[in-house]
Amino acid sequence: MPADYTGYWKMISSDNFEEYLKALDINVAIRKIAVLLKPDKDITQNGDHISIKTVSTFKNYDMDFVIGEEFEEDLGPVDGRKCMTTISWDGDKLVCVQKGEIEGRGWTHWIEGDELHLELRAAGAVAKQVFKKS
Repeated sequence: MPADYTGYWKMISSDNFEEYLKALDINVAIRKIAVLLKPDKDITQNGDHISIKTVSTFKNYDMDFVIGEEFEEDLGPVDGRKCMTTISWDGDKLVCVQKGEIEGRGWTHWIEGDELHLELRAAGAVAKQVFKKS
């Protein structure tokens, strides 16, 4: 049985996020705001159906998916693009592949103790964020 990601998670650290945003071709003004944010993640998991709500004072983003089922993801709130997204389990890790304009785009979530780790990837850039369960 994969890990249970359900919970409310508060960001405690973020590394290399601006480089990741540059790889997504996010304009400098938005990048400067985004790197100052400390978004929370509200995750609900019911079997293979998962909802991840990323909440901040600037922008919110909701992602609702079923493990292993490809879907068209509207990343409008993030960078204005759409991509075909598939999320699967790799052991206890959630691995996301986003096929579209940006090569190598995706992310991986995993849990260590009471911390949720997130690795974001795009065009060779890698950012890491850590959230603590509240």
